[in-house]
Amino acid sequence: MKKAILLMGPTASGKTAVAIALAQRFPLELISVDSAQVFRDMNIGTAKPDTATQRACPHHLIDLISPEQAYSAARFRHDALALMADITARGKVPLLVGGTMLYFKALLGGLAELPQADAQLRADLDAEADRCGWPALHAELARVDPETAARLPPNDAQRIQRALEIHRLCGRPMSALLAEGAPQTPPYDFTSIGLLPSERSVLHARIAERFDAMLKAGLEDELTALRRRYRLTPDLPAMRCVGYRQVWAVQDGAAPRAEMRDRGIYATRQLAKRQMTWLANTLKPETFDCLAPDLIAQISARTDQAIA
Repeated sequence: MKKAILLMGPTASGKTAVAIALAQRFPLELISVDSAQVFRDMNIGTAKPDTATQRACPHHLIDLISPEQAYSAARFRHDALALMADITARGKVPLLVGGTMLYFKALLGGLAELPQADAQLRADLDAEADRCGWPALHAELARVDPETAARLPPNDAQRIQRALEIHRLCGRPMSALLAEGAPQTPPYDFTSIGLLPSERSVLHARIAERFDAMLKAGLEDELTALRRRYRLTPDLPAMRCVGYRQVWAVQDGAAPRAEMRDRGIYATRQLAKRQMTWLANTLKPETFDCLAPDLIAQISARTDQAIA
């Protein structure tokens, strides 16, 4: 079977550095698995590889759409499989790298048929959340879909909203619909590699350093420019991305500037926690310590073995 490598891990685990090192040593071609980097002009807050890096080591599925638009797991699967076919036809091996675990799951097993988004229902749910808070809606979700609620934190607005939307549209829990989806495994010999920290405190320190670097690089100015260029609202998927959401709240006076850094770091740590839960419970890759000093050497050896 054709070979493909999946490199996954939480934010700040060093995925991009490892992927670039691998692409320089092996006949690999990179496909981004990142739901935030698909948006054009969102560079600082998504930790998007800079122009020089992308020129030296091109990444597919970056800068695809406007921040006004939405990109789904289903579209990712379609786009990724098309790219993988093209890459293998040219004699190279696809290396899919990123931290959007739902995209990895969609690629490996396909997606269940779920009802399409309903704009009015989403607006109603947002209004309910404004009145009583997302934890209250999370409690409602726990009553109608306990399996989904158990894996979502009470402030994960986007996913709580989607799960409740599905239940209200069709009267069935999202977890039941997902369980009915037939597996659709692509015709590839996948090697799944996961980067996990041996010490979470070190990963947390990296997250804080990276968020500080984003603020220093001009994250606030980037969002200001985005709001001038595009017709954006805080409920768009692009503006729900970690970092942008916290800066937006400050710019609109909904949160104090003094708390922006701490809120951003906390939200990023929560994101990393969810990513690690996905890795451990759902995707279950072969794991490597992302803090190991010889990490690149370890994964290079595994890659050499995988594509031999």
